[in-house]
Amino acid sequence: MKITLTAKLKLRHTPEQKQALDAVTLAYRDALNFTAQKAFEMDKTSNAAKIQKEVYATLRERFGLGAQMACSVPRYVGAAYKTLWTKVKQSKAAREVNPKAKRYKGLDNAPKFVSRTLSYQYQRDYSFKKGQQVSISTLNGRVVLPYEGYAQHLEYIAQGAEIGAGKLWYSKAKKQYFLLVPLTFELPEAEPATHKQVVGVDVGMRYFATASNTSGKALFKSGKATLRKAEWYAKARKSLQQKGTRSAVRRLVQLSGRERRFIADVNSSLAVQILNTFPHAFIGVEELTGVRDRTERRSRKNSSEKTRKANRRRARWSYAELLGFLAYKAPLRGSMVIKVDAHYTSQTCPKCGHCSKENRPHKGLMFVCESCGYQLHSDLVGARNVGLRALLVRQDWASTGCLSCTPDVSDTETKAERLKRYSELRWSPDTSLGL
Repeated sequence: MKITLTAKLKLRHTPEQKQALDAVTLAYRDALNFTAQKAFEMDKTSNAAKIQKEVYATLRERFGLGAQMACSVPRYVGAAYKTLWTKVKQSKAAREVNPKAKRYKGLDNAPKFVSRTLSYQYQRDYSFKKGQQVSISTLNGRVVLPYEGYAQHLEYIAQGAEIGAGKLWYSKAKKQYFLLVPLTFELPEAEPATHKQVVGVDVGMRYFATASNTSGKALFKSGKATLRKAEWYAKARKSLQQKGTRSAVRRLVQLSGRERRFIADVNSSLAVQILNTFPHAFIGVEELTGVRDRTERRSRKNSSEKTRKANRRRARWSYAELLGFLAYKAPLRGSMVIKVDAHYTSQTCPKCGHCSKENRPHKGLMFVCESCGYQLHSDLVGARNVGLRALLVRQDWASTGCLSCTPDVSDTETKAERLKRYSELRWSPDTSLGL
């Protein structure tokens, strides 16, 4: 199987070389904003070829960009407009269901690009040289820079990994340029027998992740201390927004970057912890597409502070990022991640199969089955149910030779059939579950 990861290479540039990189990144950013305005005037088109025909000559003459960069700007802007149009359509569909839903305003004005990030085509705009150096295009020709990075990533480059289009990124905090390079390489094909255990992962707010394998081993990651720090960021941001001074705005930008990096670091560390606790595992995670629409409490002008606080907490944490880290790190450590249905995982008794909202009294941390009286931590029940569904997927893979990694949620009949099969699953702590 092929896997792609991004190597972050720190460029060792002199002050003169940094000036050259500053000039090309600022020119590229200005070109993006110019092109975005032109596309806005062209009925907000997302057609990259149409945009390029209109702006190519100007990008070359006015901004001094090379041929490849002048071609990448319209593609970048076209992709941005395509994303905005998708959000407009989603907003329109949401308003048809709920007329009180807010209208998406992302296309009321042309998008504005602020980050000094530049797209480079491999072997055209940048290429690697001997002695751990890279050659990069600027407005005044090429510069050759030494670089450093994570040892494993450098080894992949040395071994001839497939290299794609990179990005030159500037860190304001460190006043340092980095080259982000996608690396694609082959890993041995996975088979059912490759994975020594099946693990289910349940995510939530009180516990960011609860993992359990079919032998009963469990891992809990409490979110109490982390959410306390996230709440501090929220209070600081609110205070600075009310202040509104120039220094407050600068501080807001700094806090925004810190909060994002803090959340990413927690999610990355948690993914590594799960993979280290359960090595060579077949890991099931919940399919959480649209989870915020299903769980967020409807806010009104007279909503209580408790409701608004709960919505802020849900909106702040990124489950998709955690599961994304888990999915890309797993193959590198001999594991595999697949998605299973999230329906009723916290309401179904893993021992007798009884499913009811009343199995969670007052929506608390304790699961108490109405039918058989089975009691357990509710998040651990969710993890075990996810693990049982992952085990079913693994057994189907072993018997048919075909692995279905993502459940088809669009087909109602197929979904109902899967849920019926799930209702027949039972947890038995006395025996090994088919491993």
